[in-house]
Amino acid sequence: MASAKKKTPVKKTAKADKGESLLVEILTEELPPKALYRLMEAFSHGLFEGLREKGFLLPEAEPKPYATPRRLAVVVSSVIGKQADRLIERKGPAVASAFDVAGKPTPALLGFAKSCGVDVSKLDRQSGEKGEYFVARLDQKGEPLASHLPSVVEAVLKKLPMPKVMRWGAHDVQFVRPVHGVVLLHGSKVVPGTVLGLKSGNKTRGHRFLSKGPLTIAHVREYEKTLRAGRVLASFEARREVIAMGLDAAAHKLGKGVRWDLGKSAELAEEVTSIVEWPVVLTGGFDKSFLDVPKECLIISMQQHQKYFPLVDGNDRLLPQFLFVSNQQAPNPKQIIAGNERVLRARLSDARFFYDQDRKTKLETRVSRLANVVYHNKLGSQLERVERVQKMAGEIARRLQADVAATERAACLAKADLLTDMVGEFPELQGVMGRYYAHHDGESAIVSAAVEQHYWPRFAGDVLPASNEAAAVALADRLYSLAGMFGIGQQPTGDKDPFGLRRAALGLIRIVIEKDMPLKLNELINLAYSVFPGSIGQAHTALESFIFDRLAGYLREGGAETQEVDAVLSWRPVTLAEVPKVLKAVQVFQAMPEAAALAAANKRIVNILRKAGQEFANADAGKLVEPAERTLFEALQKVQPAVESCFKAHDYTGALQRLAALKQPVDAFFDSVMVMAEDSAVRDNRLALLGDLKALMNRVADISKLAV
Repeated sequence: MASAKKKTPVKKTAKADKGESLLVEILTEELPPKALYRLMEAFSHGLFEGLREKGFLLPEAEPKPYATPRRLAVVVSSVIGKQADRLIERKGPAVASAFDVAGKPTPALLGFAKSCGVDVSKLDRQSGEKGEYFVARLDQKGEPLASHLPSVVEAVLKKLPMPKVMRWGAHDVQFVRPVHGVVLLHGSKVVPGTVLGLKSGNKTRGHRFLSKGPLTIAHVREYEKTLRAGRVLASFEARREVIAMGLDAAAHKLGKGVRWDLGKSAELAEEVTSIVEWPVVLTGGFDKSFLDVPKECLIISMQQHQKYFPLVDGNDRLLPQFLFVSNQQAPNPKQIIAGNERVLRARLSDARFFYDQDRKTKLETRVSRLANVVYHNKLGSQLERVERVQKMAGEIARRLQADVAATERAACLAKADLLTDMVGEFPELQGVMGRYYAHHDGESAIVSAAVEQHYWPRFAGDVLPASNEAAAVALADRLYSLAGMFGIGQQPTGDKDPFGLRRAALGLIRIVIEKDMPLKLNELINLAYSVFPGSIGQAHTALESFIFDRLAGYLREGGAETQEVDAVLSWRPVTLAEVPKVLKAVQVFQAMPEAAALAAANKRIVNILRKAGQEFANADAGKLVEPAERTLFEALQKVQPAVESCFKAHDYTGALQRLAALKQPVDAFFDSVMVMAEDSAVRDNRLALLGDLKALMNRVADISKLAV
């Protein structure tokens, strides 16, 4: 039997170790910028937990992570140099199987005692969930930090969320980038050891160009100061703050209201923080003539390709200037600025060329060429997709009383910009360029806007299509993807969703609910499958369940409790726009003093009817025997018209509030009436009364789900 170790309270030592700060630094080649922050956090957490598990941390210990393009580091406070002596327990064989028929120890028990270095007579017995077992209690001397730290560091490095690993030189070790140095420093003392084939020390390196030779770290507390002298800001957060402040200051110099924080600039600032060690913010410019190109093209050229920060004025007009973060500090940065301007000029020239060329061909003439672009080998070409989406969008527009012709025109042109040079270079601009080109071709404002907005919302929290025409195309496009992929068995599994179906379902939900559209989910799914050929499967039920799962998550993220969501969605409400109203009514109902008792009674009724094995309804007043059941029947008859009237008027709150009048007669019924009477006629009539009660109480939502 394998033995297990269990730590118990440490023994007091003669002299308490007050601990010192520990520095662990891994000096590397340039690490992947987009993964750097994640690597830093994982390294810090892993090292801290590893040291705690080995017993080297005092209660007040805390980690402080560091990361630059060429290093991962952690400083952990209050690390002791030697583990405390402690008493450990090793679990052995079960007592029941530890002796043979003659009462002698079995080989398993003897082997366990030998592995612990004690005689069988020295073993204790202890009771557990599976019975009594032997246990060895042993004194274990504390070991020095050097005996464990290198292996802890290597174990943490192997578990880092690395995009890819590589080998270098003649080494067999692997890491995300070649490693050139390892610092293991406890206070002012080097902790000897080998990590990734390199011996530890207290020397590191500064900036690749602004610092020369190795830097000696005299003490852990001197780490940031030593690197700063080598022109490296070791703290990721400090570097990010310096960059943000530098960008703010440079923008302010250009005029009041000038901003750099547009588009994906926040993400870019994080990425740039992972690229530079000694950030210096500089300002460059470009020819005003480039402003004739759509600003989205210029912005993405600057942000994505060059890691530059575009600027807008107080009226959100793009300026012919930009900011960038240099990793060099030069007395005269003119050459650095000129070089960056030259590179950007070439990029913007490409964008202008694409824009000019694309406008020579109308969008509508590109549509037929979509027949040569495969959407999915089982679903057909992009042209087939467009034709089917166009048909669905037109029908949705009719139901929304929108402009059907404009909707169908927008659906026809929606994917045409996929064949333009600009979108080929910048896929993120699909839809955006479609709007510009549609406007250039003379299409109406509704059509041009819908070509772009049918992609909205693109992500959680994004804006919704502004017009019903754009919303109709957006819904049709998502329904096509959902129905088609489910029809060919390409549903998301686990965390894999290669076709973005979860995002598509959430977008559909947000459009219908937040724009309060009178559309029924089952009818939308039927419409989607009606445009596909017979070779595509009909996965109505699976798709509906998938959308309701996304709807449940959407409601919970909005602050609703799980019980409330279950109560609202149990009946699968097909008019999604009504769901938030029903949810609000359920929340108001829950606050009523009668709610808990009614929910519990409802749950009891549901269970009784389920056990009865069939549906019961329409209780006969003439067969009611007990006063309590007659009283309940009369209360039900009195409340029912009011509940139905509120329900038909979509006053769900009012409908649920009317149920409060049933609390007392329901309580009295269950206190004095035996539902399962011996007389079958009486029993069935009482079950019918409960069936009528259940139908009324759950008219709005399944309030039995609210029972605790």
